[in-house]
Amino acid sequence: MSRFLSNATNRIDSKGRVSVPAAFRSVLAQRNVQELYCFQDFVFPAISVGGPDLLERFERQISAEDPFSPDANEMSLLIHGGGIFMRLDAEGRLMVTDFIRDFTGISDEVTFVGRADHFQLWQPQAFQAAQMQARGGRRLAGRRS
Repeated sequence: MSRFLSNATNRIDSKGRVSVPAAFRSVLAQRNVQELYCFQDFVFPAISVGGPDLLERFERQISAEDPFSPDANEMSLLIHGGGIFMRLDAEGRLMVTDFIRDFTGISDEVTFVGRADHFQLWQPQAFQAAQMQARGGRRLAGRRS
């Protein structure tokens, strides 16, 4: 399957790099993703990571709007102003830059979270708290799946 599923926490090395989980690297290879588009998530304190197709999807949404509308301007501000391109090194590691650290609070570990067509970088405790809150919200609403 070529979806990002599950989650894993990896330690950041002394040079500021973290190994992307093998399952996620496999999906990137299947999709032939060479350059990663990373943006600050709209809801969570996480960095969302995908291929150029992820950026293109947002740009199609923006171009469908009146270019001077508040919605198009806000989306561009978030997608273009809050995004960067990155690459994995030859060993499948990602540099944990200030762009990532400042937005997420990540310090010495990164939790990688699959989100089907992309994955996210989280500070481990923030991910655990958000997942517990989501699980609790579903339980209160009486939903099982």
